[in-house]
Amino acid sequence: MRLAMLVATACAAALISACSGDAAPAAPGPRPVGIAAVTSGPALPPVITSGVITPRDQLRLSFKVAGVVDRIRVREGDRVRRGQELATLELAEIDAEVEQAQRLAEKAERDRVRGDELRAARLISEGDAERLRTDAQVAAARLSAARFNRAYAVITSPRDGVVLRRRAEERQVLGAGQDVLVIGPADGGFVVRAGLADRDVVKLRAGDVARVMLDAFPGTALVGSVTEIPGAASEETGLFDVEISLESTKLALVGGLLAKVSIEPGAARGNRLAYVPIGAIIEAERERATVFVPAGGVAQRRELVVAFITPDAVAVRSGIAAGEPVITDGALYLSEGQPIAQATVR
Repeated sequence: MRLAMLVATACAAALISACSGDAAPAAPGPRPVGIAAVTSGPALPPVITSGVITPRDQLRLSFKVAGVVDRIRVREGDRVRRGQELATLELAEIDAEVEQAQRLAEKAERDRVRGDELRAARLISEGDAERLRTDAQVAAARLSAARFNRAYAVITSPRDGVVLRRRAEERQVLGAGQDVLVIGPADGGFVVRAGLADRDVVKLRAGDVARVMLDAFPGTALVGSVTEIPGAASEETGLFDVEISLESTKLALVGGLLAKVSIEPGAARGNRLAYVPIGAIIEAERERATVFVPAGGVAQRRELVVAFITPDAVAVRSGIAAGEPVITDGALYLSEGQPIAQATVR
């Protein structure tokens, strides 16, 4: 009995010893992370807006006088030459007005000549003769105006180009100045027209570089520059209609494409800030943000002072410099001093 108790006690002790002698769990290995380099960018945020692609230097052609359209000799997409006749109004009424004005001018001139003769013979007063001279001048002016209107009852192309829009049809009654055709340059060329608020337009100057993205061509960026900044806002929208000329491209651009535009203000060219990828930010509050940077094989917290945020980066006033690495992928799962796996800077 005593031996059995000793054996049982020994077994229990051995069991306890075996349990207490289990190895402690191994410490986790270095966590794999993605690392990116801090870049440099302008010290002012980009002006971001949307706009519409339009052909450069559009000309809107119309008749000076109202009337009925007789013929339109071109259609959208047709190429035209300088001086080519494009459209005409019914000329019967307009020609009749010219004829009437000419007859009245001829009569007034005859009356003036006769009045001068009678005045020379002292048969009429100087006042009567002067009224006849004035009537002749007025009639001549009316004839000149009628002939001028007759000339603008026919639309001719002011330059070589392409018909972009046809806004009227034959037999249509048009008012004076109503658009009939829209002509674009023969050599192509496109611009983006975008409306900006006053707080944005004051940051820009002619020549500022723009990056343009089109929904119709995803993933492709076009380069342009600001070529026109208006001196006053549009009365209809209250916005400033800025023009951005695009560099030549092989893309099949057409008028009306929607564009997303990012313009780098010229005032920021001389000053630069560090740009941290948004994916590296682990905490942020107002002008403060936190990132992890690799330091001796471990993750180290770094406090930053934020200047502004762009769509894909955070511009930083202090706390980090351009060229330094920051942890992006896996940053949210790290703690201070945690070992990290070696990664290549992107």
